[in-house]
Amino acid sequence: MTALKQYIDLYTEHRAAIEAHAPAALNALRPAALKALDGARLPRKGEEDYEGTDLEQAFAPDYGVNVNRTPFTADPGQAFSCDVPNMSTCLYFFYNDIFSPSRTARQLPGGVVVESLAQAQHNHPEILAKYLGSLADLSKPEVALNTLLAQDGMLVYVPDGVMAEKPIQLVNIYNAAAPVMAVRRLLVVVGENAHAKMLVCDHTQNTGVDYLGSQVVEIVALKDATFDYYDLEETNASTHRVSSVFVDQREGSNVLVDGMTLLNGFTRNDYYVNVDGEHCQTQLLGMTIASGTQHVDNHSLLCHNKPNCHSNEMFKYVLNDEAVGAFAGKILVKPGCPKTDAYQGNRNIVAAPTAKMYSKPQLEIYTDDVQCSHGTAIGQLDEEALFYMRTRGIPLDQARMLLMQAFVDDVIDGVRLDALKDRLRHLVEKRFQGKMAMCQACAGNGCNSKIETY
Repeated sequence: MTALKQYIDLYTEHRAAIEAHAPAALNALRPAALKALDGARLPRKGEEDYEGTDLEQAFAPDYGVNVNRTPFTADPGQAFSCDVPNMSTCLYFFYNDIFSPSRTARQLPGGVVVESLAQAQHNHPEILAKYLGSLADLSKPEVALNTLLAQDGMLVYVPDGVMAEKPIQLVNIYNAAAPVMAVRRLLVVVGENAHAKMLVCDHTQNTGVDYLGSQVVEIVALKDATFDYYDLEETNASTHRVSSVFVDQREGSNVLVDGMTLLNGFTRNDYYVNVDGEHCQTQLLGMTIASGTQHVDNHSLLCHNKPNCHSNEMFKYVLNDEAVGAFAGKILVKPGCPKTDAYQGNRNIVAAPTAKMYSKPQLEIYTDDVQCSHGTAIGQLDEEALFYMRTRGIPLDQARMLLMQAFVDDVIDGVRLDALKDRLRHLVEKRFQGKMAMCQACAGNGCNSKIETY
């Protein structure tokens, strides 16, 4: 039995319960998802854009799905408090795939909506009807499977002209007594001339249990909107994640998407960005620090559909031990898009001979009068720089750590939240020192993942 079939069979057997606990807007998407899965299969290692990653293997275990929506019994405010100092956020939670706000959720500016999709079905059905499922590509089997099984999710809506000064923070917590698949949907709509920032943090609270996170994110940035989306993964070796982020940018919008993996087991991130208006600014950043047997695969497709736009894409990896990294990215400049300025880069340090890195940057241009470039580099630490630092009395381990910190610092510097930027530098330093890189509150709730020294 294939991985897809076991979950299609699960849906068929429990269809009534799944649809009974889900909003109508999600249920309306299921017939198309089921049709898309007919005859489909998950990609295997070695296929195009999956040189180092096997999605069939990732979904193969018989993960349980919370069909009956059994609630998590702990109080969210007591169970977790993310240790990002000097950063005031409006905080929300997913316990596996059960949505829950915190007390700070009341601090949203007028008109901003952050609520579950079930709540949005009652309060804002017109937003769901217009945008939910409008970007997600059901030809991707992992996206279709998420659509088939999702029972709830989260809506973020920022009305026209509103500046949400406080970042919206979503903490995804994995915590169960048996293997579970957490199926989540996230819809973000940022109105015309509106501004918002969002931080998503993944944490695993207990060890000894396998988790799979299936996540689909749809982001719509309307005319002249500004939106930052930060995704920070600090889980453990038993946590797998398959995430698909779809972005649609309208005229004059400015979007930053930044995916950062510090601790995990297996991760596949897909980023699909459509630049559908002139004078857009797009930044797509990524940082991976992996050791042990961590596996991190980032794939991107950035389509320039309109002229006079700028995009910058940079993914950096530092790999040690038997870690595996993969990057496959394509920038597509379509006909009729002159004055496009697009850059794509992938830079990698492979710190051990047993670590592996797969890299495949691509650039397709079908118009004239553009400035576009792409490149990749895979190597080790600069021996001359190490020698120079050693002659100045810096111990080898510290010299290596300083060089690796400097290597990823430009990605961190791209963060447009000062408190988060400072916290990331601290976490990265701890990560390279071989210390526990996690929020202190998470450490107090049973998450004791260890990492290796670089």
